[in-house]
Amino acid sequence: MNDFQEIADRVEIEALRGEFTDAAMMRDRARLAALFTPDGVLRMPNVPVEFIGREEIRAGGERLQSQWDFFVQNSHPGTIRIDGDTAVGRTYMQEIARLLDGRSCVNFAVYHDTYRRTPEGWRFAERVYEVRYVDTTPLEGSAPGPDAQAHGSDDAGGVGRAAAAGEAGDAGRASGAGEAEASAMGTPDDFGAPASAERLDRAIAALRANGFTAELLDDAAAARARIKDLIPEGAGVFTGASETLRLSGIAQDIEAGDRYRAVRPRVLTMDRATESDRIRRLTATPDVLVASAAAVTETGSLVIASGSGSQLPASAGGAARAIWVVGAQKVVPDLNTALRRVEEHALPLETARALAVYGHPSAVNRLLVLNAEPQPGRATVLLLREAIGY
Repeated sequence: MNDFQEIADRVEIEALRGEFTDAAMMRDRARLAALFTPDGVLRMPNVPVEFIGREEIRAGGERLQSQWDFFVQNSHPGTIRIDGDTAVGRTYMQEIARLLDGRSCVNFAVYHDTYRRTPEGWRFAERVYEVRYVDTTPLEGSAPGPDAQAHGSDDAGGVGRAAAAGEAGDAGRASGAGEAEASAMGTPDDFGAPASAERLDRAIAALRANGFTAELLDDAAAARARIKDLIPEGAGVFTGASETLRLSGIAQDIEAGDRYRAVRPRVLTMDRATESDRIRRLTATPDVLVASAAAVTETGSLVIASGSGSQLPASAGGAARAIWVVGAQKVVPDLNTALRRVEEHALPLETARALAVYGHPSAVNRLLVLNAEPQPGRATVLLLREAIGY
């Protein structure tokens, strides 16, 4: 391929990325979906959602945008590496949004892209959205209109947001240095950032003192391998609904293979009207439960939130053995902070996922707090040094 062709390809790919942002801003989901190959994939693990094919991308996007009050997206060029009829690249994003329920956010994110040359031109084969920073401080501004004066100038809006952050006790947001330090160190109120090594060590020590078997692992891949060591072949294993298990591949290992007697796939084929009692018994008393938690405290407690409560009996003591895989961002100082993490961080993310997938919001209808494990060897916590799930 000559230099002129590569230049032309780069220009077309850059135009494709710009078209995506324009379609998102104009809420033209049909046009946005057409920017993908017919089997293209749009993944947003932090939301988390996954849309495969143009129709899912269009319909899923419309469900998400129906929740917006306003949405502004700015994209900034990143790398492009072309290899014949395929290419990879990155696009850097800054987004401001407010939902109809009043929740708002400022995101800084990266799109990891795969492009493919088609008869229609270059198209996205895959876009994976990775959030690098999120701020949920309420936005005080609005779109220009008759009442715009009430919100003041841009400078006044910035001062108002800083004051609101100070009133909420989040002094880290008052300066750029504070924000960088909070992101790097995983301060207690930064619910999406991995905890520091010292805080992870405190959590591990406290869990062990409270009767849990606790292991500190580097990442999800290490947990995935460790699970195979901990669960004997042929065991009946119930996997709790968990983004951590899905993203790590642990759920797939357990549910799709023949190494274990997986409970969840079996339950999903049963009739809830006529076999509800059998379903209850299968999920409440498995040989092994593998799940995650919404928070782990530095005082050695686990907090598990649920909408239906279906996995709580096994966690509380029904399972002969229980294993929880927990990302480093879920470590918090105490129980009060853990409950705030559930309401302020985990619930909004799960609600966004539920709206995209099911069309209705989630709810914290049941909470389980495990302060100690009285049965030696029953309960294992695999705490990771990396963030995964929410």
